[in-house]
Amino acid sequence: MIPSTDEAEAFAWVVGADEAGTRIDKAMVEAFSEDVSRSQLQDWIRDGHVVVNGASVKPNYKLSAGDEVVVRPPAPAATELVPENIPLDVVYEDGDVIVVNKPRGMVVHPAVGHPSGTLVNALMYHCKDLSGINGEIRPGIVHRIDKDTSGLLMAAKNDLAHVSLAEQLKEHSVTRRYIAVVHGVLEHDEGTVDAPIGRDPQDRKLFMVTEKGAKHAVTHFAVTERFADYTVLELMLETGRTHQIRVHMKFIGHPLVGDPVYGRSKGRTMRVPGQALHAAALGFTHPRTGERLMFEAPLPAEMQEFIEQLRML
Repeated sequence: MIPSTDEAEAFAWVVGADEAGTRIDKAMVEAFSEDVSRSQLQDWIRDGHVVVNGASVKPNYKLSAGDEVVVRPPAPAATELVPENIPLDVVYEDGDVIVVNKPRGMVVHPAVGHPSGTLVNALMYHCKDLSGINGEIRPGIVHRIDKDTSGLLMAAKNDLAHVSLAEQLKEHSVTRRYIAVVHGVLEHDEGTVDAPIGRDPQDRKLFMVTEKGAKHAVTHFAVTERFADYTVLELMLETGRTHQIRVHMKFIGHPLVGDPVYGRSKGRTMRVPGQALHAAALGFTHPRTGERLMFEAPLPAEMQEFIEQLRML
């Protein structure tokens, strides 16, 4: 499949010879992996969210080479978003902003396949007041970190704060420092990866360094420790593209340890409990007082233990 549009919008692909004869619901299951069940996808097809050559089809429609398929995933219903009493590690909070230390494994906001149990559900229970600029599904959210990344994330409790924080992100004045463990030994003590990131034409959920349909992306890094087969890095984001650090590290030949998508699946590698990427520091200007705020979050225990193991080798 060759999807061709943005992640949250409709996407499309032209059926290749290798997919000819495959039922459309089966082909979509492979495209969405574990995010959506086959029964859900069949409902999308029946409800007209999927068209082939401009016309609705049935779930048992068999694809032909050259078919143009367009999928418009339905947005999660507003009624699905409810406050949930999920514990939060609150680093800072006032009447305008809240900064939390997100655990690895938590999704930031509801999406297809993750209708509940998200950071937004927890924030709604904890705060009761969040900005509405991003709509009912993403109240208060001005930036995200991946599900498998732990660390600091800020949210806006009113529209004034949301506008200010979003503008700071746009102007690259927000400090975002990450700690990561990568495969291999980097020779340079520091460096910059300046390489545009776009969607992988072979898999709509993945990103890659490419010139086609890409966005400017810059990641700065500095080596903090080297081991026989691994390196600990401190990384600073200049831009904030989806999967940016993970894609850039793979691009330079040093993928993140434990990355389930962009990491190494073959060869010798130590067993790790999860993706070794942590948003360790976050700094921004307070939207109301103008004070510069900086926050830090210690490495999660499992990541710290992994680094300690490397030190003992």
